[in-house]
Amino acid sequence: MTLPPPPEWARHKAVWIGFPSHAELWQEDLDQARTEVAAFARAVHADGRGEKVLLVAADAEAGVAASKLAPFAEVVVEPFGDIWLRDTAVILTGDGTARDFGFNGWGGKYDLPGDDDVGARRARRAKKRIIPCDWVLEGGALDGDGTGLVVTTEQCVLNPNRNGHLGKAEIEERLERDLGYDRVLWLGDGLLNDHTDGHVDNLARFVGEGRLAIPVAADNDPNWQVYQQAAKRAEAFGLEVVPMPSPGRVIRDDEIVPASYMNFYIGNASVVVPLYGAANDQMALLALQAIFPDHEVVGLRADAILTGGGSFHCISQQIPG
Repeated sequence: MTLPPPPEWARHKAVWIGFPSHAELWQEDLDQARTEVAAFARAVHADGRGEKVLLVAADAEAGVAASKLAPFAEVVVEPFGDIWLRDTAVILTGDGTARDFGFNGWGGKYDLPGDDDVGARRARRAKKRIIPCDWVLEGGALDGDGTGLVVTTEQCVLNPNRNGHLGKAEIEERLERDLGYDRVLWLGDGLLNDHTDGHVDNLARFVGEGRLAIPVAADNDPNWQVYQQAAKRAEAFGLEVVPMPSPGRVIRDDEIVPASYMNFYIGNASVVVPLYGAANDQMALLALQAIFPDHEVVGLRADAILTGGGSFHCISQQIPG
């Protein structure tokens, strides 16, 4: 029997955080993205009150930059394609084993050298027992509450570009076999223009056992129907839906981007939330502070990180402790 991963609010031994390393990917956003990642890492570390931060750089040059920006962190060099370790790192279950899933560049969209095996390499160096899993799954596609309950989206996990040969029942069997999830809440679509085909960590997050936070649309929010449908499914499933503000329509380079306050990271001492300069930024921080009264809720801009397609939760993977 597989023990499910602990919920994110359980104690962490450390966290892996990807550090922007490739100038050809980030171009003019590289320096600002590095500064934003270092600020996120600092907030998670929380002057030693939080957790150990392992900044993962793809090469020695990036490692030097990481050391200068984040002297409080341990910098490790591990070649990768890009920083989205939520998806490329292993998933650690309740028994401490590392589940290593297939990775195909988010359905073949971004095939970068090193991303398919960086998780196993990092787990091996951490002396974790690695168990290969014979299907494609990204960590950002799932969120669990520690009881064996998990939420995901049909748009991503049932997408033919991941596991076209597997149906919903077969996916559920594998989620229980490989990750100990014996109950699955299927939501429908994720956010508009999400490069990941609708990762759930931009849409709905567990904030307690049986408590699922879902945004309520701001005016002009292009995802209002997505939020409404998600809340209906969660309530029908018997969960308590905790309303969260949404940032509304966020435009970057004349395009709607999948900006979401739901891409927060729950650390030992802090909850770190991406902000967008939107009218609801402060409301999102207040809402999360009410949910996590024993944590310091920290809001940080992540504009440069967002140009790569994600935010704080996407670039991190906790190590339970």
